[in-house]
Amino acid sequence: MTKYNELQVTANKEIRRLGRGIAAGQGKTAGRGTKGQKARSGKKLRPMFAGGSRSIAKSVPKSKGFKSLKAAAQVVYLDHLNAFKGKTVDNFALFEAGYIASPYQTVKIIARGELTETVDLRVAAASKSVKEAVVKAGGSFAKTVVPLKKSQKQEA
Repeated sequence: MTKYNELQVTANKEIRRLGRGIAAGQGKTAGRGTKGQKARSGKKLRPMFAGGSRSIAKSVPKSKGFKSLKAAAQVVYLDHLNAFKGKTVDNFALFEAGYIASPYQTVKIIARGELTETVDLRVAAASKSVKEAVVKAGGSFAKTVVPLKKSQKQEA
């Protein structure tokens, strides 16, 4: 059995010269068979062409709806904010506390339970009742943009 490092491989494969006489091996029809649209020179067929009948693309059933490429917002509940007494709550604080999976994604605060502590909320989105609850508890809400991840190239 040959070893991978002992293979005799050339970088550039020589192009086979077609239609250069019978003795050349690929003469006369030059590998195109006999007659027909594919044997002629000139215009080639488009990829989905099926001989003039219904194309492959039209015959394949289409799936309903669409798949959104936009990532869904990460949800944090109102009663989780009680852990941040008197602090500023942003994406990074929620990430360090383990409430969200990534600080570089949209975070939305949803009303569940009660807020008893004062917090300064700085996230991308919050429900109307959450905004009211934060202000009622003595805190503040500010809508902020989602932080961008720094590229590895900038750090190096």
